[in-house]
Amino acid sequence: MGDEIETTKDKYSILLPTYNEVENLPIIIWLIIKHMKDSGHDYEVIIIDDGSPDGTQDAAKQLQKIYGEDKIILKPREKKLGLGTAYIHGMKHATGNFIIIMDADLSHHPKFITQFIEKQKSKNYDVVSGTRYVGDGGVSGWDFKRKLISRGANFLTQLLLRPGASDLTGSFRLYKKDVLEKLIKSCVSKGYVFQMEMIVRARQLRYTVGEVPITFVDRVYGESKLGGSEIFQFAKALLYLFATT
Repeated sequence: MGDEIETTKDKYSILLPTYNEVENLPIIIWLIIKHMKDSGHDYEVIIIDDGSPDGTQDAAKQLQKIYGEDKIILKPREKKLGLGTAYIHGMKHATGNFIIIMDADLSHHPKFITQFIEKQKSKNYDVVSGTRYVGDGGVSGWDFKRKLISRGANFLTQLLLRPGASDLTGSFRLYKKDVLEKLIKSCVSKGYVFQMEMIVRARQLRYTVGEVPITFVDRVYGESKLGGSEIFQFAKALLYLFATT
């Protein structure tokens, strides 16, 4: 009976930061709604669009008409302002006590969300992170160079920071809402390395982190946002975190 009461009161707010995702958004929303409906968990999806010029916001409004404004919440911003502030913006409007963050470009499959929820409940974890580097986890659609960069970045991170988690740069996670709020306040990084700092700070603040193996799929539509500047920022932030943690 206790478990039943817990299930009914828990609500999951899924934050989807978007920029030029007009082709991917209808598919990812359909998948989220299908898997969340099947799971029976209470949920909402909050779309934080950073002024996409491709009509992403118009697509979001159409999806609200289909699925209801109580399930699809659109909270746009005027321009690209970074992931950390996107999460803060989304959380202001979140009514759930858990926050799920994921990419809108179909690289994160919503079928894993129920596994995140089960993992969190198993030991009351503060954070549950998807991992590409443990168990059945992996990557689909990357060339050798991209895999090498990812593996190399993860190896360096493990070596220097000893974070207690196997995949620091992934962005498919479940957080207790109050934990995410505290972690964001403690982070200084932006862009590609923001997710990495979140896990490092979680270890510093003694939060518990569970992991679920996931398959990361390279984006089907649109362009990848990883470039030379992101790699430089990663190296810079890694040194900063090594010096300060």
